[in-house]
Amino acid sequence: MVAAELLTLEAAITGAVAAGTIYLLAATGEVLTERSGILNLGLEGIMLMGAAASFIFTLSFGHLAGIVASMVVGALMALLLVSFVVTLRLNQVVTGLALTMFGTGLSGFIGAPEVRRSIVKMLNSSVPEEVVLLNQAPRLPDAPIPVLKDLPIVGKAFFNHNLIVYASLIFAILLWVLLFRTKWGLSIRSVGENPAMADALGVNVYRIRYLSTMIGGALAGLSGAYLFLGYQPFWVEQITRGRGFIALALVILAAWSPLRAILVAYLFGGIEAFQYRVPLLGLGAQTPQFVLMLPYAVTILTLVILSFSKVRRRIGAPAALGVPYSREE
Repeated sequence: MVAAELLTLEAAITGAVAAGTIYLLAATGEVLTERSGILNLGLEGIMLMGAAASFIFTLSFGHLAGIVASMVVGALMALLLVSFVVTLRLNQVVTGLALTMFGTGLSGFIGAPEVRRSIVKMLNSSVPEEVVLLNQAPRLPDAPIPVLKDLPIVGKAFFNHNLIVYASLIFAILLWVLLFRTKWGLSIRSVGENPAMADALGVNVYRIRYLSTMIGGALAGLSGAYLFLGYQPFWVEQITRGRGFIALALVILAAWSPLRAILVAYLFGGIEAFQYRVPLLGLGAQTPQFVLMLPYAVTILTLVILSFSKVRRRIGAPAALGVPYSREE
């Protein structure tokens, strides 16, 4: 009985880590972006384009090309966003939502069988026809860490995944060090809090916001690639299913801290993994839609609670988040 319970716990944690990595990559990048004062509501569209790019380039050249392409596409889409909101000073909410719609439409177009076939054949004509037309790509192989993978419960849960899962943890830790233990991190946070004062002290506000947003976009693109290659290796249109908006909520729940984002991402990953296990327990079998809405219901509840200004001040939201800056003003 005890052994069965341990196996159940191990499976639950493993599922939470696997699903949570999607949120962790996107949320970690968004933490950096929002710490510089830019609100990127285009996260969903960037993740979709990252997934589509990983699909095309993995079929054409392999996993490494797919991963690199997803990050490049994510960075370019973020560059498009930041050009509009920083240089042209357009509304960040409207621009972000427009980017999501753009990414949703373009990723669906690229992922369509005939369009996908044309692009892959143009990139690499030696790819077999039957491979191109399949709505899937080779799954990223697991890379178990010797010795650690044999630890009870946590071994399989944390040390028996693919390389992107490990990279997501490394990125989160490095970003925390960058933000809170380096001079550049201090500059990023100062730009997010008071860009006019940071500018007066010699900090290049525009460069900080451009770089932070593009790095955040690259991580969001990588999140889309992981979703397709490492978690759900078959293509469907709008594959992210709103996960980009959930990641935005996680940033708030994590109080704009990369380390807290790890815990919150795995918590929501656990909720997502749990929704597939509930019917096996005999719960929700008659109402599967109710079970599937659990992550989104928790997200909405979180946003409602954290929408109050007092709560936002307590958890340390960047003061200049979403506020355009112009040196002339």
